[in-house]
Amino acid sequence: MMMGELWQQTGSLMATIVFVYTVFEKFFPPNLRDRVQSYTHKLTSHFYPYIQITFPEFTGERLKRSEAYTCIQTYLSANSSHTAKRLKAEVVRDSQKPLVLSMDDNEEITDEFNGVKVWWAASKTSTNSQPFSFSYYPPPDAKRYYKLTFHKSHRDLITLSYIHYVLQEGKEIASKNRQLKLYTNNPSSGWYGYKSTKWSHVIFEHPASFETLAMEEKKKEEIIKDLEKFKGGKEYYAKIGKAWKRGYLLYGPPGTGKSTMIAAMANFMNYDLYDLELTAVKDNTELRKLLIETPSKSIIVIEDIDCSLDLTGQRKKKKEKEEDEDQKDPMKRAQEEENKGSKVTLSGLLNFIDGIWSACGGERIIIFTTNFIDKLDPALIRRGRMDKHIELSYCGFEAFKVLAKNYLDVESHGLFPVIERKLVETDMTPADVAENLMPKSVDEGVEDCLLNLIKALEIAKEEEAAKKAQEEARKKEEEDEKEVKDKEVKNNEKASDDVKENGFH
Repeated sequence: MMMGELWQQTGSLMATIVFVYTVFEKFFPPNLRDRVQSYTHKLTSHFYPYIQITFPEFTGERLKRSEAYTCIQTYLSANSSHTAKRLKAEVVRDSQKPLVLSMDDNEEITDEFNGVKVWWAASKTSTNSQPFSFSYYPPPDAKRYYKLTFHKSHRDLITLSYIHYVLQEGKEIASKNRQLKLYTNNPSSGWYGYKSTKWSHVIFEHPASFETLAMEEKKKEEIIKDLEKFKGGKEYYAKIGKAWKRGYLLYGPPGTGKSTMIAAMANFMNYDLYDLELTAVKDNTELRKLLIETPSKSIIVIEDIDCSLDLTGQRKKKKEKEEDEDQKDPMKRAQEEENKGSKVTLSGLLNFIDGIWSACGGERIIIFTTNFIDKLDPALIRRGRMDKHIELSYCGFEAFKVLAKNYLDVESHGLFPVIERKLVETDMTPADVAENLMPKSVDEGVEDCLLNLIKALEIAKEEEAAKKAQEEARKKEEEDEKEVKDKEVKNNEKASDDVKENGFH
């Protein structure tokens, strides 16, 4: 009897509260409701020792997804799958973990920081005008948020240290889980419209690393240290007043590993690659727009810069072109301009590298590659634009040992001294050395592959000697022809002098 009466009284009390709240929401003016709620919060804050901070999913007028919310979600996802009882699964694209578990709405988990206990809750609110209406489907205007609760005695620790720690951890977890992407720029005709973008991408799965890179160990360590210094140099670059970016120029003969070096740098830094095709860029304005669209932690690559556009002699020919343009028919000039592909200029490219717009965003690397460094304008590759010049030359013995370890899993062999001597005598690119070391059948062993390389080096040496001999023979033939012509000229001059002399007599 007593239990039944208790439940009856509880039910009546709840019904009364709901009725009073409904009347309060429906019939009280909004200003009065806000005033009453404000005083209620002030009254309860004297007795409630906890502080609550909310992190909404969307902020700003454009409803851009909050970066803080995303970082918190990533951080909590790493912990909630072990402690929360109700989880929701989400499929995330371009991630090493395509299925991500996070705590469901109205779920709460605890976390600890420096011995202080805090509570995280995933909640959502609705602006529906009918607060007590029920539906099978969630309201379309539901807004999700995370709520952090902690004791007010730890306010400074939480607001100054813990929240910053959560955001940084979330960023690092997201960076480790994401897959690298390789981007290429789209023609400007496809930049606008539904789901149109300036860059298209695929998953970057190149396995290159500095451990497998065919290069002298000392040079490799120098590049790694340079990259590490750049990656942790945010405060240093701000201190010296420079944009947080760095330029690398990779130069050397074809087949010396320039593209492999770029892939190794991307994997080492965990940066996305943006392969910029200059011939698809219409003018300097489009080049600037592409730069703005590249985020932080990215590597912008322009391969074979000496072949991409006619940038090498633009400044030398500018005057001559202006004079020719003045003499051309206006209609013909307009037609040529329309048919002309890219109008990117050397000046536009220089501004792209280190102009004012290059400071939009940070932690970016710009890489140029070329087979012929002498063809490039000195202004394009000077220090401050291409800060570090890396020469990738023919294969030396140290680079060969790396390739032998990669392809044959051997670190020493009786034929190594022979190969070392022949590599000094003959120029061969790492790509050619690797091709000769690669087994061509299941029957070929380590010694067979090394002998193949020795034979290839001997053939290359003979071809080089034959080419040198042909070049010397050609030069000698040219010199002989020149000598014969000089003699003929002298004889003709002498004969002419004799005629003149006889004529006077």
